Amino acid sequence: MDKQSAVVFRNVGQLYFPQTRVECHYSLSSDHQWSSSDWIGIFEMGWSSVKQYYTYTWALVPEGYTEGTSVDFCALFHASYLPRPSAVEYQFVYVDRMGEVRARSRPFTFCAPKPLDELETLKEEQDEEGEEELLLVIPRAELLQSRLEECLKKQADLQRALDAAKKEAENEKVDSKEARMDWECEREAMKAEITELRDNLRHDRELLKNMEGKHKDVKYNQENLNSELSKLMTEKAESLQQIKDLEDDIRVLTDREKEGNNELERLKERVRKMSSQMKHDEEKRKSLQVENEAAVAELRGLQDRVETSEHIAENLRRELRELGTRQGSTHAELHQARLQVAQLTLLLSEENLVLREERANWALEREANKHAAESEKKKLQDLSCEVQRKEEWLQEERTERETLEAELGEEKDYNKVLLRELQELKASLRKIQKEREEEQLNKQDLVSYIHQLEQRLETVPETRSNIAVSTCISSDSSSEDDIDESSICEDPPASDTQDEKRQDCDTRADERKELILKDHVNPVLSDLADAPMW
Repeated sequence: MDKQSAVVFRNVGQLYFPQTRVECHYSLSSDHQWSSSDWIGIFEMGWSSVKQYYTYTWALVPEGYTEGTSVDFCALFHASYLPRPSAVEYQFVYVDRMGEVRARSRPFTFCAPKPLDELETLKEEQDEEGEEELLLVIPRAELLQSRLEECLKKQADLQRALDAAKKEAENEKVDSKEARMDWECEREAMKAEITELRDNLRHDRELLKNMEGKHKDVKYNQENLNSELSKLMTEKAESLQQIKDLEDDIRVLTDREKEGNNELERLKERVRKMSSQMKHDEEKRKSLQVENEAAVAELRGLQDRVETSEHIAENLRRELRELGTRQGSTHAELHQARLQVAQLTLLLSEENLVLREERANWALEREANKHAAESEKKKLQDLSCEVQRKEEWLQEERTERETLEAELGEEKDYNKVLLRELQELKASLRKIQKEREEEQLNKQDLVSYIHQLEQRLETVPETRSNIAVSTCISSDSSSEDDIDESSICEDPPASDTQDEKRQDCDTRADERKELILKDHVNPVLSDLADAPMW
């Protein structure tokens, strides 16, 4: 099935001359998948198979062609392969690599030009000599073909210029959209940054309030610490006074201990004297107590017991009492000696008991004083450590306060800088908005001017000759942006007057088209060259 929307033949004439090469103009849309095996053939009307071609040529594309894009190109049929002049109608057929027909052209014929009616004379001036003029006689078909080629070239140039202008307009639209999106993104970023700055400012205010509260707490704690420190100092003075009192008591106790030791020495001396006296008495008693050996033995045991311990003294006391009961009739000296020994032992035992009690009490008081002194020392050490800790904490609080005040100053400076930057950004944003509005106005003016230019190009005046010249305009339906292209259709002339009228008409139409197209294209190109490329 033919796919007229994929491939379209353009500028197909009604008559062709087999003595000259034939140009076949065609357009490939973006839907067509071109291949190097595609070809274009000249078929006789009424053909039924693609093998019934008269001649063919390969369908080429320009260099740098990319698949999926629309392109215009031309295929050439050389004169040696063309059919002979006749009344048979032919048509161009585009066949792809799969052998499917993609496009057909309208019918045309090959005819031979008449030798007299189809010749034209041209004057060519010689600029170097300045005297001679040459008369050139060429076929009218060749002249018309050359003019047609010139018109097609001019039309192709205009088409390229228009396509370039449309592409630039589309690019400017895309750039404006991108600039709009960038501006929106920048605006959103600025909004986010402003909200973030507001949050930071609010956070800084809260931190400042917290710092003020902490500062008040630190002042209150510092006052409490000063009061506690004063209390601790008073307690320290009191504890030092107590330590001094305890040291005085320790001195008094040591003096008492020294006195007790001296008294003990005195008692020991008295005991020695008593023992020596007892020895003298024992000698007397030995001389006196010959009868009772048991009593002497008990006295000796009593003396040994008095020297060793208090229990022995009691036993001696008991034995003396027994001896006193037994020997009531002993001498008065022995009785006095016994009484003195008993009194001495009693005194010694009492003194020992008092000394032991004093030693025990002194040891207890000494231990208690030691414990109290150690506890006081520990309390003092703990208090000094606590005071040192409090001082270190105060120092840390002071340093932290100083760092916080420095950070607060830095935050204030940073907020000032941010406010300045925000003001600068607002000013730059206003400038950008003004520039964008100016760009929008320029782009709207350019788009309106392009639309006016397209309308002018579409409404180019067409002149037709009522006698000999007829122009046929074929519109390209492949894309919305293609401009109407016309092909000149000619009938064989009837007389010399008709030829002259047709030449005048052709020259006037060509000159008028060139002037109109130049007037329309030049301002567009100048505006596009002066327009800013965003």
